Amino acid sequence: MNYSLKPITSAREIRLGDADAGRPEDVPRGDELDEAIRHERKRLKKLQSVLYADGRYAVLVVLQGRDASGKDGTVRKVFRSVNPMGCEVTSFKAPTDIELEHDFLWRIHQRVPRRRLIGIFNRSHYEDVIVPRVRKLVPRKVWSARYDQINEFEKMLCVNAVVILKFFLHVSRDEQKKRLKERLEDRKKNWKFRAGDLDDRALWTEYTAAYREAIAKCSTKWAPWYIVPADDEDARDLLVSRTIADVLDDLDLGYPALNAELEGLKIE
Repeated sequence: MNYSLKPITSAREIRLGDADAGRPEDVPRGDELDEAIRHERKRLKKLQSVLYADGRYAVLVVLQGRDASGKDGTVRKVFRSVNPMGCEVTSFKAPTDIELEHDFLWRIHQRVPRRRLIGIFNRSHYEDVIVPRVRKLVPRKVWSARYDQINEFEKMLCVNAVVILKFFLHVSRDEQKKRLKERLEDRKKNWKFRAGDLDDRALWTEYTAAYREAIAKCSTKWAPWYIVPADDEDARDLLVSRTIADVLDDLDLGYPALNAELEGLKIE
């Protein structure tokens, strides 16, 4: 199996054209793809169990992407097999009045998972270098200074045993149009649609530039960005789940040894 996601290490690797959102050629198809997805889910389930027992690390998975890029679906499908006791999901909306009275990372830090857990951010602190820039909500000197602040924040988390994986779900303009239309036409998906989605779509080029710079400036050794081709949902789920499982594998996790005081204990 040669398919995998590579962390972004330079701006030259950031490809956000429509063609780059398509299904990668090396991802299997049909029954082979279904089997690969099942395999990675089993790996993730097993590794999460060991992560919880090991107790040395927390894992933070950050999901970013345009409207209808599949963030909700990724959470639902990739983590469907893990134990809910070891997993937390936080969906960040527009900041509240109280949150706006603090620094932009205040609400983020409160939701960082504790050790043993996998924490999933559906949107994240990166909204604060994307939306304010595109919508011109704050001066350039404010949002541009946040890149370094984010890097230092994530480095502090890493030093304190938080493993960070950041996924940008890259969807093409045509695929987004298709998914937004489904939200309008399908009664079960109507609730997901908001008029602001169309306003953001009209600023496609501006958002692309903002995402590109955020990835370029904040993909670090301690908190790398991965760009996920997201037009094909099954390929997306396979690539994300395999990347997370591979990173957990590399942590050399293990079940703690039995306490010496308990050895030989008899239960009547």
